[in-house]
Amino acid sequence: MTLLAIENLSLSIRGTPILRDVSMTVGPGEILGVIGESGSGKSLTAFSVLQLLPEGSECNGRVTLLGQDILAMPEKDLCSMRGRQVGMVFQEPMTALNPVQTIGAQVAETILIHEPNTSKADAMLRAAQALTRCELPQDKFPLGRYPHEMSGGQRQRVVIAMAIALQPKLLIADEPTTALDVTTQAEILDLLARLVREDDMGLMLISHDLAVVTDMAHRIAIMKNGEVVETGDADLHRTMSHPYTKALFEASGHQPDRAVAPSHDLLLQVKNAVRDYTLPRKTLFGAAGKFRAVDDVSFEIRRGESLGLVGESGCGKSTLTRAILGLEPLQGGSILLDGQPVGPTVRRKMQVVFQDPYGSFNPRHKVARLVAEPFHLLGRKATPAELDEALISVGLTPADKDKYIHEFSGGQRQRIAIARALMIKPELIVLDEAVSALDVSIRAQILDLLADLSDEFGLTYLFISHDLSVVRAITDRCLVMKAGKIVEEGETEHLFTTPSHPYTQTLIAAAPQLPGA
Repeated sequence: MTLLAIENLSLSIRGTPILRDVSMTVGPGEILGVIGESGSGKSLTAFSVLQLLPEGSECNGRVTLLGQDILAMPEKDLCSMRGRQVGMVFQEPMTALNPVQTIGAQVAETILIHEPNTSKADAMLRAAQALTRCELPQDKFPLGRYPHEMSGGQRQRVVIAMAIALQPKLLIADEPTTALDVTTQAEILDLLARLVREDDMGLMLISHDLAVVTDMAHRIAIMKNGEVVETGDADLHRTMSHPYTKALFEASGHQPDRAVAPSHDLLLQVKNAVRDYTLPRKTLFGAAGKFRAVDDVSFEIRRGESLGLVGESGCGKSTLTRAILGLEPLQGGSILLDGQPVGPTVRRKMQVVFQDPYGSFNPRHKVARLVAEPFHLLGRKATPAELDEALISVGLTPADKDKYIHEFSGGQRQRIAIARALMIKPELIVLDEAVSALDVSIRAQILDLLADLSDEFGLTYLFISHDLSVVRAITDRCLVMKAGKIVEEGETEHLFTTPSHPYTQTLIAAAPQLPGA
């Protein structure tokens, strides 16, 4: 029996072709993995099923759910179908949830919209049951909590509870784990797989991460430029024939070559670093509490070395990074760069590359001004020759300096962010989740670029990421952080193959692996 059938679906938006002859099916209790890079048409295929498309969209072909022709449905019937027969889980839970409504009210709202005769009390009871099914029991997570009071993984569970509150026949999950650390990602994927088994529900799992999809999907569809270029069972890695599929698998396991070994000279020394935050008082006259985000952390980085820092959300990675960059004071210990305490003078020897390249640039300025920003630390302007050199070093052209940031792809924007970091020839570059949001082929290009720049300029990297495969590919040594402490460190390959600390073992076990990797 087929639950969802998409046959020769074509989509154009204001006359521009987006999807071309897309065909795929999902059966009850089946997980279909839809894989492709940004712009391949994955999400618009899902939105075509729900008919949640931009104004000016035109669909051709056939989309049937339980035998009903979705493309021929009036809007009233579509509204009834969404939520009741098809649920949707979005990538970013914080934007999918209403920040001024409690989690109980938001899950109950789904029920009340589709069942207006249900009392609010009954709806809240069913909301509690849905949240409990999603591993948010009421004794630990009351219905009166707000989204900001929960972690990213917990918020994603709330979104899933909203999607399955009416036990739909089909669930569409669009990049549901991209922003989550590996253990939380594993928990969310296990939850989705369990719900599929318990409800005999079909799941369309959309992702650009091959390892995530191949680990749990029954069948896989590969999309490129609005077309399905290859389909197959979960062992597609054995039978793949299309060049694009082969390129995706190769890029997912890509390891850049590094020719120059690190020196023995110390560049950065972190000694017994402590960073505390003051917590708000629980009562008017009560004492303010303290939270220790960084707890007696010590490590060193040698010149030319690439050091990885991994750990779950909330472990203290970002706080430690801000302290290294001189953006937050320590309550104990010291941080030395080139033997000098980190301060305004020393800070110019460091640069940072952020996770979201678009969000780290002013969209009103041209690339020339954006890339030259670090020169304000030196009190002078960048010369045209320096701008050209920086852009050429990251694989762009001098003509790109006259463009705006919106004119570039995600990978090109990240290259521009790296060019900005290189402008004043820093001794240390901090890369904070610098490739987490990129497609696998773009990620491979950026990792190669970082390796080449390290060899050419003798750069030193502190690479912070929750993506263990990236850390394994690019770093010489790795630190594992938990609850503000470094619980394990060592040569990267040795740490990944023979981890000694139980927490490290848990992290590595939770990371999805490509077959044969």
